[in-house]
Amino acid sequence: MNAAEIMSHPVIGIGPDEPIAEAARRMLQHRISGLPVTRGDTLLGIVTEGDLLRRAETGTERRRPRWLELLVGPGPLAADYIAAHGRKVGEVMTPDVVAVDPQAPLESIVRLMEKRRIKRVPVVDNGRLVGIVSRADLMRALLRELVGVAAAGSKAGASDTAIRAHIMEVIDREAWGPRFSVDVTVADGVVDLHGSIADDRERTAVRIAAENTVGVKAVHDHLIWVEPNTGMVVPGEQDR
Repeated sequence: MNAAEIMSHPVIGIGPDEPIAEAARRMLQHRISGLPVTRGDTLLGIVTEGDLLRRAETGTERRRPRWLELLVGPGPLAADYIAAHGRKVGEVMTPDVVAVDPQAPLESIVRLMEKRRIKRVPVVDNGRLVGIVSRADLMRALLRELVGVAAAGSKAGASDTAIRAHIMEVIDREAWGPRFSVDVTVADGVVDLHGSIADDRERTAVRIAAENTVGVKAVHDHLIWVEPNTGMVVPGEQDR
């Protein structure tokens, strides 16, 4: 999937000359935590709840120690004053906005959100704001996929051989996979996991790999884990 397939549009935005009270009102009304700031279709910046935290009206403006004020210089101090007292959206918005194009894959968008610690990414096509991808949009995409997979799985009639082959393929492909110590048997869609694992978290990962395989009706855990500090043997769920 890419940005164009999941983005929200038309975008709820705001102009740079609008009062910040209107920005706060729109965020509350639409239950969103940020608004793109635009002039026409051109993206100028973004205003978020974070931009409105340090405000004189609520007594939360930034107060630096006097000695630190002498060190930081007038520029940062002026920026603090603007953030606390500015009245227009354009005065308090974040101008340094990271945007993506409509064909950007979701993996790159998520990586960007994590790296920049942001909750939304504007989508720009040839200089025009055409949408926005938020964490909520990603959750909606995830839900659609989960529902689709569940529906496909309920209708599928994969053979036991195909089920086993797929599970073993996942175990062999993944870096954590205990490919040399775990075996899988399948009978009438019921999967039995046998063997030993080096870390108890592998147990959950192998079970999930089996449960996510189309055609699986149930998974029985017979895996054995030896706790390294005590030497205690921890059997599988079905053998406890």
